[in-house]
Amino acid sequence: MIPLESAFDEQHLAATYHLNFYKSSKGIQSSVIHLMHLRSRFAVHMVYRALSFISFHYSDSALELDGEIFESVKPGLSAYANKPEKCADAVRSLLHLAQDAIPSSHWKKTALILKATAGFRLLPVDQAEGLLSEVRKVFKASPFLVPENSVTILDGTDEGILAWISVNFLTGRLHGDRSVGTLDLGGGSTQITFLPLNKATLDETPWESLVSFELFNNTYRLYTQSYLGLGLKAARLAVLGASVSVAQKKQTFHSHCFAPNLDGSWVFAGVTYKYGGHPDGLAGFNLCYSEVRPIVEGKLHQVDEFRRSPFYAFSYYYDRAVDCSLIDGETGGVLEVRDFAQKAKEVCDHMTSDSSHSHFLCMDLTYITVLLKEGFGFEDGTILQLTKKVRNVEMSWTLGAAFHMLQSLPLVE
Repeated sequence: MIPLESAFDEQHLAATYHLNFYKSSKGIQSSVIHLMHLRSRFAVHMVYRALSFISFHYSDSALELDGEIFESVKPGLSAYANKPEKCADAVRSLLHLAQDAIPSSHWKKTALILKATAGFRLLPVDQAEGLLSEVRKVFKASPFLVPENSVTILDGTDEGILAWISVNFLTGRLHGDRSVGTLDLGGGSTQITFLPLNKATLDETPWESLVSFELFNNTYRLYTQSYLGLGLKAARLAVLGASVSVAQKKQTFHSHCFAPNLDGSWVFAGVTYKYGGHPDGLAGFNLCYSEVRPIVEGKLHQVDEFRRSPFYAFSYYYDRAVDCSLIDGETGGVLEVRDFAQKAKEVCDHMTSDSSHSHFLCMDLTYITVLLKEGFGFEDGTILQLTKKVRNVEMSWTLGAAFHMLQSLPLVE
């Protein structure tokens, strides 16, 4: 690990919360789950398994962010694909928190929006729609304002853009050329987004990977890519060659990424997968790397400018770095890509079936290493800032979505 100050100076870590508010009809197309009351102090986002209560206020025609209360439920709503009524119960529990946080006098002026992410994008259409239908019923019965099309699935590209807005707003980097890129690793998909400064990047990038939008009196043109099926948990299934039909036959999936003689089971999206060490009795980083590499190799677009750009990484990047003690669970930290590779080798080459770590830690760390190096083309010395919160606000795409919502809804007294 390298010192924080050597890569991210304090001047630019200080968040700038006072920004001019600008209404634009050219904003991003999608947003999040949120409850929002404008000209008051409330914005609540319900991400498909979490509720984020963010407090705003206006001061001299400018928007200021006061803070956030974040609550989540597990598993995510997509886990209830075969039991949609339980999805409704989970949403109700989060709405009760929103009702406790927002004065009842503001409920009917607070818009309620839900945007589901990759867990839903991976489901069959009928199952995803069944879950969304249950959410719509709960919303309709709630005391909040429910706009048209308030319950939908968030596009992966929008997810990446909104995360970039959140991170750069919170770190005071929205203006000027000191922005940072974002790396988000979810369970079903992964996103990479940054602001290109080199003309060569713009010229060589496919047009569908460049998105322009207006926010706070500024126009941004971002590079963004979302890869469905390359999230951490989806990658586990790909490495194991696991399928629902085979799992239902109680077959065990083997891998060199597990300790020899290991037997275990894992529940994902309502399906139980049995897994174990490889029958040849071998395990370790090199063998695991060989299994993981084909899942990523040749499937991601690489940009030379990535290698020289600072990135913030969160979600499972952060969680797995905490699990293996690469960073502190409260404060996060700064890593180089080589740190993930070295830790993956350490974990994989010393696995035991009775380890206190997750049985998937070797596979997960190896996958992150392969994704960063082989997928995105980062160099060993590429610097990553791993952060869970900035200024006590959760590092995710929900805050960016709140800004879009502020630009989309009419102001109400």
